[in-house]
Amino acid sequence: MDVDDLERAHTLGSAVLRYEELRTRESLTDPDDPAGPRPLSREESLELLALGEVIARRATQGRQLTVRTARTTGASWAQIGRALGATRQSAWEAHRRWIDAQVAQRGTGGALGFDDDEAAEARALLANDAD
Repeated sequence: MDVDDLERAHTLGSAVLRYEELRTRESLTDPDDPAGPRPLSREESLELLALGEVIARRATQGRQLTVRTARTTGASWAQIGRALGATRQSAWEAHRRWIDAQVAQRGTGGALGFDDDEAAEARALLANDAD
């Protein structure tokens, strides 16, 4: 199963649960203990890798949506940067790149992406602030 199949099949929560199940089994496997958990198969190892990517993608999407919420409620880029453990500039640039990616995705392979109005609204939140 590839990462795109898994992304369609899982929510963030279900992906994390399956990831933790496989990761725990992998970490508890002892080749010298035949009574212990069985080692991951090739398919399960690949699934674990793909699930990690699904989680990263979903977390990134959620983070950027929450950045939009924070900006809408009046948070400054400096405050957002501190919340992310980053500078205001790097938080701003990451959000700008995400908006650009959403615009580029519009209408491709089932991806929703931003239309012109949504992109304009999102870019308006990029405006610099005094904080």
